[in-house]
Amino acid sequence: MHIPSNKLNGTGLRRIVKATECSFKGFKAAWLYESAFRQELVLCAVLLPCSLVLKQSALHWLALIMSLLFLLFAEIINSALEALADSVSLEHHPLIGRAKDMGSAGVFIAMAMVGLLWTEALWRYLA
Repeated sequence: MHIPSNKLNGTGLRRIVKATECSFKGFKAAWLYESAFRQELVLCAVLLPCSLVLKQSALHWLALIMSLLFLLFAEIINSALEALADSVSLEHHPLIGRAKDMGSAGVFIAMAMVGLLWTEALWRYLA
């Protein structure tokens, strides 16, 4: 028995295409409206070629790249959370402030991961 979907993006291949379009709109919005995302993307663009020099193995290279992708992921989630919170209210609210602070903490953790992994890679390379 076929149960129709009430989802706007449809089902099957059509849903995958629509979800991909939404993802690209999200990347565009992050680039246009979030200076932190632009700065971190530039950082990733600079560090990515460096990873080829610093890597000790394929797994080490993967860890370096994944740390950069995780940073971009954290920034996009934080930016989405902030945009949603601002759409609810621009006035100070303790729960909205807490949510924004926790999103920022997530980006901080991702940045710490990048810093630790890349410092270790540079340390090994220079040793």
